[in-house]
Amino acid sequence: MQLLDKTLFPYIRAKEITARVNELAQQISRDYAGKDPIFIILLNGAFLFASDLVKEISIPCQLSFIKVSSYSGTQSLGGLRELIGLSENIKDRHVILLDDIIDTGLTMDNVLTQIRNQHPASVSTVSLLLKPDMFTNAFKPDYIGFSIPNTFVVGYGLDYNGYGRNLKDIWQITG
Repeated sequence: MQLLDKTLFPYIRAKEITARVNELAQQISRDYAGKDPIFIILLNGAFLFASDLVKEISIPCQLSFIKVSSYSGTQSLGGLRELIGLSENIKDRHVILLDDIIDTGLTMDNVLTQIRNQHPASVSTVSLLLKPDMFTNAFKPDYIGFSIPNTFVVGYGLDYNGYGRNLKDIWQITG
């Protein structure tokens, strides 16, 4: 498949994603039973993952969104830009941060710092994808869908220059 100037090859099929998202939802529902968590979704990439995940969460919860960016094309910007901030009061709340992918961990580490400054009862992280070979931060992700090597992927919310988010599968960019 072709996307702009890149060639894509299938990497993780939609049915595998669905099965893993359902497993994560069951685990989170068990772990947070009786805790009334608030899910904070990191936009734009995590929106499809978050939508599918929270539909399978079986406990009462709230949703909120923040928009952050650390990529341009296939290159990390090396910093974090907060574009839309959190409006809910999260003091003494159980916060679950949802992201599409953690590579170096810089974005999530910065978001964790901002969230912890608001004194929640607890904070955990959920990411559909983790690139352990790229990960350089001290925090430990709590829930991971799939660990992948250092390859650029697109689809299921992940994009290349704004394109490809709508693909049902996750595709690897190879050229």
